Amino acid sequence: MTRTVAVVPMRHNSERVPGKNYRLLAGIPLYHHVVRTLNAVPEIDLVVIDTDSDFITSDCAEHFPTVKVLPRPEHLRDGAIAMNDVLLNTLDQVEADVVLQTHSTNPFLKTSTVSAALQRFNEPGRDFDSIFSVTRLQARLWDSKTQPVNHDPSVLLRTQDLPPLFIENSCFFIFTPQLLRERGTRIGPRPFMMEMAPLEAIDIDVEEDFLLAAAVAEGKGVAP
Repeated sequence: MTRTVAVVPMRHNSERVPGKNYRLLAGIPLYHHVVRTLNAVPEIDLVVIDTDSDFITSDCAEHFPTVKVLPRPEHLRDGAIAMNDVLLNTLDQVEADVVLQTHSTNPFLKTSTVSAALQRFNEPGRDFDSIFSVTRLQARLWDSKTQPVNHDPSVLLRTQDLPPLFIENSCFFIFTPQLLRERGTRIGPRPFMMEMAPLEAIDIDVEEDFLLAAAVAEGKGVAP
């Protein structure tokens, strides 16, 4: 049987939003939201948190006893360390055939979305080697030199008629340990893009994102 492991890396310190991983959102630490989601996905066999945080380690043991917590070694704790290096360290300690990596900063990620993505990845005879989540963007884009990127200003198409572009929203990546070890990347040469709605894909990266997430959580009636 295929063993599917969900990995959620979390640092104790955050440069742009201090303490964001355990800051309260809708009355509970931020990371609780994504862990609850992952625990409810039937295709996931094990949820793993990689962290250097004593708080997250103890809080997780109290609230999510089935989640495996791995202490992040000192040489991988700097914020400039590549995420792929962190993941390789995690997968050296956990047996997995399929890996889903997400972040604690995606509190509105749905169980149904994760489940559908994993089912798609496990389809027999699939012609892709990885999946990553994206958000559709249909807008008139310009580069830093005021050159149009995806449209002709002399042909004023409606934005909904523009060819769509897709933002890698970092909500999740699905791949095999073999792909990561051989190519050093979560996204292989033949990936599949899983589109998500913008609200579900909210990612908390700066303080304004946290304020937006709090407003959305209040409006959606998200409760502990």
